[in-house]
Amino acid sequence: MLIRISLIVAIIAGLAVGALNFVMVKEKIVTLHTNWVNEQTARASAEKERDSTKKELAKTSAELKTTKETLATTTEERDKALADTAALTKKADRLTEDLSKRTKERDDAQAELAAYTATGVKPEQIIAFNKEFKALQETLAGTRAENATLGQTIVRLKNELNVYKTAEYVVPLPPSLRGKVLVSDPKWNFVIINVGEDQGVLEHGELLINRDGKLVAKVKVRTVQKDRSIANVVPGWQLGEVLEGDQVIPANPKS
Repeated sequence: MLIRISLIVAIIAGLAVGALNFVMVKEKIVTLHTNWVNEQTARASAEKERDSTKKELAKTSAELKTTKETLATTTEERDKALADTAALTKKADRLTEDLSKRTKERDDAQAELAAYTATGVKPEQIIAFNKEFKALQETLAGTRAENATLGQTIVRLKNELNVYKTAEYVVPLPPSLRGKVLVSDPKWNFVIINVGEDQGVLEHGELLINRDGKLVAKVKVRTVQKDRSIANVVPGWQLGEVLEGDQVIPANPKS
């Protein structure tokens, strides 16, 4: 009988423990299920928010790309507009300058025309005056050339006269006279220099030949041409061999 009672008590106790365990397990299961449902809901909400964010991001990226393209186009158009404006401004300045120049030319032409009209001279008279003026210029140029030739002749004749009148006469030459030896003949002791009558060289004039600042010889002019002269080495005055390219200066420059 005691055993039966103990068995019954044990069974009751087991049922009580089982019932308790079932209640606790059920609570855990409910809690877990609730947590799972909440997590599912939260995940779904997060995924929805993520998808929405992706869409917004894609939209923003597209808008940014469009904005960049628009900005690039606007910048290019602005730069082109600035370049066109600069070109137009430069062209306008040039046209303004040309207009001022043309206006001045017109005013000058009108002034010349007014001056011409005031003289009362006809165009054919001006043409005749111009021809006569040119003829007078040509005549004047010829006269000056003749005067120069006559002047050279007078100087040469006076020089020859002085040489014949006075044996010791020294022929003066221009102090600025500078030349060089073109040809040197040591056998016959004569040289040809590159200055002549046009540079003021006279017959019987004496020249000093030097090289690197050192005296080489003294020569006396025997023949004078337009732009060159022939001279002989003065005896006792040859201090070295005369070479082509040696420098020539007057021995007796005019004071």
